[in-house]
Amino acid sequence: MTRCRVQISPVKKSTEGTLPNMIIIGAAKCATTSLHYYLGLHPQISMSRQKEINFFIQRNWVRGVKWYMSRFQGEARVHGESSVGYTFHPFARGVPGRMHSVVPEARLIYILRDPIDRIVSDYVHCYADRMWGEDRTIDDALAHLDNNPYVCRSQYYMQLEKYLDYFPKSHILIVTQEDLFHRRRQTLQEIFGFLNVDETFYSRKFFNVKHKTIEKRRKNQIGFFLKRLSETNMAKIFSADLRRNIGKIVYFPFSTNIEKPVLGNGLRQELVDYLQDDMNRLRQYTGRVFDGWCV
Repeated sequence: MTRCRVQISPVKKSTEGTLPNMIIIGAAKCATTSLHYYLGLHPQISMSRQKEINFFIQRNWVRGVKWYMSRFQGEARVHGESSVGYTFHPFARGVPGRMHSVVPEARLIYILRDPIDRIVSDYVHCYADRMWGEDRTIDDALAHLDNNPYVCRSQYYMQLEKYLDYFPKSHILIVTQEDLFHRRRQTLQEIFGFLNVDETFYSRKFFNVKHKTIEKRRKNQIGFFLKRLSETNMAKIFSADLRRNIGKIVYFPFSTNIEKPVLGNGLRQELVDYLQDDMNRLRQYTGRVFDGWCV
């Protein structure tokens, strides 16, 4: 874990709400949902009720800062949100600059995992929920690697570099899903230290895991329609956990089991070769080995 102890700036408050002083910027399918949940258990941290606010993506930026502030209420020392779309360049451009213009002192957390495992998990997620109309095999989805939406999210240093143009290294904490799952208490203590909140806080709920890829099922057209209904503003009056638990029951008759795709040796090696330079730069930047990763 890359860690630097810094003084976190207090949140700016008004009658309209509060600006966050901590943001989880990704990466997708790297346990951001679980981390969002764990941080929200801490009495000094208030995480946004809606996880994926995506304010700094162009389509939501037009809503304005007052709308964003209204997402954060209360008197917590740290207010935070988590939007994996914030590390989706080049498909979501300009995010770090917009973020710096609104919350220049924010602390950012970037959680990573083995980049090829992440690609497979991302594909399964999109295939299950028919995101982007995904109905291809994984081989077809990865037929072209340049500017590929699955691959670019695993180019971790490329995504990080966009933030280093605006935020100092001391404001960015890099953790891994592997550490969060296998060294959970120690990893959360280090995150709490980075945020200058009580590092000794512990909850038994730290051992709950959210959004397991293994639970994903491929929705048919009816299931897809019901999924879209669950994402409407009216449905969002209910918590994400409640909607997710109801969804497991409602979607089940309109979905089928997904077998985890297996990458052929040729495609796997192609991905390794393609991602190698980015991983070398990440290792040089962090000083970490990322032992066990396949790249």
